[in-house]
Amino acid sequence: MTYQESVRAQAEKLIASGHARILAIESSCDETAAAIIEDGRKLVSSVIASQIDMHALYGGVVPEIASRMHVEALDPLCDQALEQANMTMNDVDAIAVTYGPGLVGALLTGVAWAKAFAYARNLPLIPVNHIEGHVSANYIAHPDLEPPFICLVASGGHSHIVRVDDYGSYTILGGTTDDAAGEAFDKVARVLNIPYPGGPLLDKLAEEGDDRAYTFPKVVTPRPYDFSFSGLKTAVINQAHNLRQQGEEIRAADFAASFRRAVVDSLSKKAVAACKDTGITRLALAGGVASNRLLRREIERRGKKAGLDVFMPPAILCTDNAAMIGSAAFYQLMKGSVASLDLNAIPALGLM
Repeated sequence: MTYQESVRAQAEKLIASGHARILAIESSCDETAAAIIEDGRKLVSSVIASQIDMHALYGGVVPEIASRMHVEALDPLCDQALEQANMTMNDVDAIAVTYGPGLVGALLTGVAWAKAFAYARNLPLIPVNHIEGHVSANYIAHPDLEPPFICLVASGGHSHIVRVDDYGSYTILGGTTDDAAGEAFDKVARVLNIPYPGGPLLDKLAEEGDDRAYTFPKVVTPRPYDFSFSGLKTAVINQAHNLRQQGEEIRAADFAASFRRAVVDSLSKKAVAACKDTGITRLALAGGVASNRLLRREIERRGKKAGLDVFMPPAILCTDNAAMIGSAAFYQLMKGSVASLDLNAIPALGLM
């Protein structure tokens, strides 16, 4: 029996039982992560190796360095995940891995490791879309959450309003036409001389400021649920340069708070509007920017005011992690989605 025939038979048994313990790998950018997830909802273990200190030396993620650090971290990290779960390799039913979107070299390290593990252990290999992983973090944080629901996905590379029709079935209602929210946060942070990682530190600084102190333009998009942060980012950067040229002091906390308010207002208003227009009463938040303090408060406030049930993962499940990948993988497995050993990284993978 070939590897593919063997794992297909194993997958069918897992589907019939409705039960699986999945070792998941995430390496799409600058954090290496491993986790054990049981039945898509139960977090058994989760470990993350951060590369922040290394990339901070360069003011941002260096793809080649990220890839090399993933290679170094994967073996010991997976051992830690198994040890934390009080499990051995023999207790794992399947292996899941992020295969896109992300940095191609970083993705390839995880995909290659997962393929080798799957082949050596004769286990089903489950490919997971990174964005789907972010959405699925809500299943771990909120075991009672079921589709359909609206999900605002906001991260360094993605800003989407997604209708989650079913597990693994999505309709993108809107998205960014240029910069994603997290990308805009990082670029404005540089103007304020906030070190890497800019977005989270800008959020922290903004907590101390007056978000009405500076006025920034509101961006209008042709489609109601689309986002555009490039023009806002440029306006903010130009205003900072003009103030400096005129010798005026930039009140950094107020400036950060005013910019944060402009971004969060756009994200939260459109997400709530999508729920109202579709008649869906459940609104979830996902992605790295979902840990932004003001965004969480505004989604909660606007959602409750509109009569919505609001779901948000804790901050540790908003940033890149493998637990969310394991959750998404379980529902892919239950639909029979098992990859062959020619699985490749797809850096520009979209959410289908």
